[in-house]
Amino acid sequence: MDHKTFTWGGSGNRIRRTQRWIERLSLLGLFLAALLLFSINLGSGSLQGVEQSISHLATQLLSAKGEFGQWLYPTFEGETVIEHPPLLAWLIAVAYQFGGVNEWTTRLPGAILSVLSVLLVYGLATEIFPCRQKAIFSSLIYLTFLPIAHYGRMAILDGANLCFVVLMMWCVLRSRRDSRWSLAAGIGLGLIFLTKGILVALLITAIALLFLAWDTPRLLTSTYWWLGLLLGYSPALAWYTVPLLVQDQRAVTTTKAILYESLRPIWTAVDGQNRLPWYYLGEILKFSAPWLLFFSYWLQQAWQNRHWGWAKLVLVWAGGYLIAISLIATKLPGYVLPVYPALALAGGAQLTDIWHWPSSKSYPRFWSIGLSLLGVATITVMLHFGIRKAFDLSSWLFFACVPLTMVIAGMLVARRDRQFMVILFWGTYLSLLILMSSDHGIWQFLI
Repeated sequence: MDHKTFTWGGSGNRIRRTQRWIERLSLLGLFLAALLLFSINLGSGSLQGVEQSISHLATQLLSAKGEFGQWLYPTFEGETVIEHPPLLAWLIAVAYQFGGVNEWTTRLPGAILSVLSVLLVYGLATEIFPCRQKAIFSSLIYLTFLPIAHYGRMAILDGANLCFVVLMMWCVLRSRRDSRWSLAAGIGLGLIFLTKGILVALLITAIALLFLAWDTPRLLTSTYWWLGLLLGYSPALAWYTVPLLVQDQRAVTTTKAILYESLRPIWTAVDGQNRLPWYYLGEILKFSAPWLLFFSYWLQQAWQNRHWGWAKLVLVWAGGYLIAISLIATKLPGYVLPVYPALALAGGAQLTDIWHWPSSKSYPRFWSIGLSLLGVATITVMLHFGIRKAFDLSSWLFFACVPLTMVIAGMLVARRDRQFMVILFWGTYLSLLILMSSDHGIWQFLI
């Protein structure tokens, strides 16, 4: 009996060691893939409008080393910047300190945060899925979304904010097993505020509260949760109250202006464009190929499994966030980014189930037809714009890789071969990698 116990114990230890090694290799592979995608050719191309503004703020912060007020409330062209707290500008200023002022160092902090967000999506998935394969598939889907690859490489608030949103939600999920993680969730919430301001922080808080009320209501009575919430909003309290400590009329006016500018996007289109409520839905459908073909199946499965934690999270996160940003007046492309991690989780769950379907079970014909049409559409775009504009070699390789991926994947779907997922993952990733190394002029046709 002792011998059997020892044998089983040794076998169990070997299994656990093997699982730990698989876990580490999975994280290493995702890290290297994300690092390559978000860093390749990072310094090419001039800074865009928003990037130029943030770069200017960071440059001013770099020259105001000993001025605490300037770091807390930086100025742009003589005016105090009050729309958003300056966390990203702080990070870029630090990068300037070590690497000088250039395009590469301007985009580096955002790229690093985007790499971390891929690993956090993996951690998020391991918290709600018992199967590691679902976590890997979710991370790969997230990594190969075109908007994630594009905005994640830019020095903009939305890309950095996405990392902190995933961080907070990961900590919220871990707090279901250990309520002390609620304090870490509060730190993530504070980082969200320091990046995008009070409006986004309130929205993400509402999503977390709705999810916990549906899935783990006992956590809402935990002291740790409310302490974490207070910790998360401490930067907001400081941001709004520090000007009042000066005790003059100008400080009061500044505080009122900060509050007004933070909440104004709710009722006023700050970009001057009155877009329709379904604008974000259109953005998701336009730039989510090839995964958009599977969206209806992903969401249908989430609804059918709404008694499970992962489905509750997907429905509250994707549905609640999309409805909220569709109702506010200001509509900018980057605002929709926090929806993609939730969609990736739904996709990872369904693709793993499809992977284990019996070989005799047919796939929906719409998948093979849709993939083939995507390939044809890419060739059409290539011929149309290629005649009018002299693309570089990387651009032509991109337009060759995409249709080849779609056609091969469509043929495998028609043959009921589950390897179509491998082709989609590798082909889409390689296409994005080629695109990121291409002439930035191609972006005007894609984004």
